[in-house]
Amino acid sequence: MGRNQKAPKIESKFMKFFADTAEIDEIAALAETGMVDGVTTNPSLILKSGRDILEVTREICALVDGPVSAEVVSLVADDMIAEGRKLAKIAENIAIKVPLTWDGLKACKVLTGEGNMVNVTLCFSANQALLAAKAGATFISPFVGRLDDINLDGIDLIADIRTIYDNYDFETQILAASARTVNHISDCALVGADIVTAPPAVLRKLAAHPLTDKGLATFMEDWKKTGQKIL
Repeated sequence: MGRNQKAPKIESKFMKFFADTAEIDEIAALAETGMVDGVTTNPSLILKSGRDILEVTREICALVDGPVSAEVVSLVADDMIAEGRKLAKIAENIAIKVPLTWDGLKACKVLTGEGNMVNVTLCFSANQALLAAKAGATFISPFVGRLDDINLDGIDLIADIRTIYDNYDFETQILAASARTVNHISDCALVGADIVTAPPAVLRKLAAHPLTDKGLATFMEDWKKTGQKIL
């Protein structure tokens, strides 16, 4: 995108699921289900993958049509901007990820002004989320699980951000991060998060229920007794 273009508005008519991983095989498997709308990565996930950031991010962008978050690693605004511009060249669906610091907010303002999607990450308060929206962030990433770790309610933060954004018609989407359980995901949906990003293992658990397994086993046993075949 050109530097003077407005960053695209990402419509949210339903809860989106992003896979929080840089593992190509896991992303490919989930993409086949049609249930993955994007991918989030960070330096820790890149380290875990053992891959070059530019190479693996390019592969991820080819697997999914939705936003793929790639994170800058500098702490100074000008360097963040330079890194963000380089990452944005990987593919059109790159969302540049910047930290929620004053330098990160400055970089967000510049990069969104140039037509890029920007994900402002490591959000732990409603005030931080308000600043990110004012800086033009495409996505805000509040960390639910990490707040729970210190006995604060991460879901309450999602609800507070939803109220603030709705009060002022901010277009920034709430991308609930650090979702570690299926309950985190359903709770985020109940309070109005636009997106939840979670590890593939957690996303796969969304389809699991012991009563589903029990019911299916009963059906299969009864089907055998009929002696019939469909194919």
